[in-house]
Amino acid sequence: MNSNQVKGSMKDVAGKAQEKFGKAVGSTDHQVKGLAKQGEGKVQKKVGDVQEAVKDAQHDTERAERHERNH
Repeated sequence: MNSNQVKGSMKDVAGKAQEKFGKAVGSTDHQVKGLAKQGEGKVQKKVGDVQEAVKDAQHDTERAERHERNH
């Protein structure tokens, strides 16, 4: 797990809490800000997911190249 995945997940959770708080106190502003924060968090987590996938693919490629050189 990388920092974008962690930060994105945390931002999503914080946004959900802010949205619920807004609903509880009747604040549309807090609800909207919470929804926006959730969206930002989801995007940031996806960026982290892509970074991890690229890193994994690079490692797989390197392993395959080492294997080919040794056999």
